[in-house]
Amino acid sequence: RAKCIQEGEEKTRERELKAAADSVLSEVRKKQADTKRMVDILRALEKLRKLRKEAAGRKGVCPPPSADEAFESQVESLKTLLKNRTELYEAEERALRVMLEGEQEEERKREVEKKQKKEREKLLQQKLEIDSKLFGNPDEFPLAHLLQPFREYYLQAEHSVAALIQIRHEWDQYLVPADHPEGSGIPPGWVLPSLPTNDTWATAVR
Repeated sequence: RAKCIQEGEEKTRERELKAAADSVLSEVRKKQADTKRMVDILRALEKLRKLRKEAAGRKGVCPPPSADEAFESQVESLKTLLKNRTELYEAEERALRVMLEGEQEEERKREVEKKQKKEREKLLQQKLEIDSKLFGNPDEFPLAHLLQPFREYYLQAEHSVAALIQIRHEWDQYLVPADHPEGSGIPPGWVLPSLPTNDTWATAVR
């Protein structure tokens, strides 16, 4: 229960973090759009002043050089400011994208681990079912499993290299090709017993 609660809290924090990052990213993009719009307005103002200056020149009216210098100074100052803001917003967007990609990668890893855990649990359940068919249900003998010596015999190679070598030596004596008329290859896993074909056999199995 505590583990489930912890997992739920982690997922909630991840959703909140992602929502906050998405909100900040949306705000940064809005600022970028505003900056681009201001750049376009500044260019339009430059174009408008140029056209008005040309129209005034055709009428014989010329603005003083100080007016041109003041206008250009203000334009350059605004361009520098907008450029700095654009670079700042681009850096914020890159940082947010890296954070979101990291979160997505972590989410993918968790999904893979969750899937692998389910596969391991499924394989373990299959192994328990096979062991139950071969050696009986251990829950029926909570104190001393009657077939425990047989289990130890068949699993001794997992705990002893000498036993593993001996068993492999004995098995290798009976390895034959698949088309051998007097034998067949050793099966890769347990050979499960077939279902009883009559009531007497079924009674003995019980």
